[in-house]
Amino acid sequence: MTTETLLVDLETRDYRETLELQRRLVELRAQARLPDLLLLVEHPHVITMGKSAKPENILSHTLPIYEIERGGDVTYHGPGQLVGYPIVDLSPRGKDIRTYLRSLERTLVETLASFGIAAERVEGRTGVWVGQRKIASIGVAVRSWVTFHGFALNVSTDLSYFSTINPCGFDSAIMTSMKKELGREVSTLEVKATLERAFEKAFETTLQLTSEKGIMDFQEPTVERDGPR
Repeated sequence: MTTETLLVDLETRDYRETLELQRRLVELRAQARLPDLLLLVEHPHVITMGKSAKPENILSHTLPIYEIERGGDVTYHGPGQLVGYPIVDLSPRGKDIRTYLRSLERTLVETLASFGIAAERVEGRTGVWVGQRKIASIGVAVRSWVTFHGFALNVSTDLSYFSTINPCGFDSAIMTSMKKELGREVSTLEVKATLERAFEKAFETTLQLTSEKGIMDFQEPTVERDGPR
């Protein structure tokens, strides 16, 4: 199955604004008014709390904090971190959330492999790991079988900001980045192209770059979808 997915690069964008955009796009995708989408973004410093977050895992309240509907515990987003929000209809993909998560992991593992970083998924732990160090976080939500939220890859992230939390319940010392692993500067710009190719392969899709404004040009009439949601 080869599909087409719209790619929107939001560059640097406020977390709340991006969250509201995701929710609007999920509604449109559930109504079959848009194809699948992948949003790429960097956020200013922010902490998010998933559905299973424990308040004691927030060690400092100096950064904005959002309680959101994704799975998982507490995490940090900030400059130098490449965040991806796939808005994907799982209905034609067998409504298989587990396979969807494996595809996200493959996207990240292959991206990192292209830079010579040997990463992997670890059974029983979310995200993507380099040995015992966590380099990418994954936390998703699904509404009407349409996905949102997604992944966060530490490219050149200032890892000291993770000390404001226990990321996903772990000590902040476990966090790493591409910059730390490679011992050199890495920009999100150079990682984006590689990640996009890895996403296309993992999801058997073709990415079509468009703008946020351009999304409106792709809207199609509402189509009733068969069967219960």
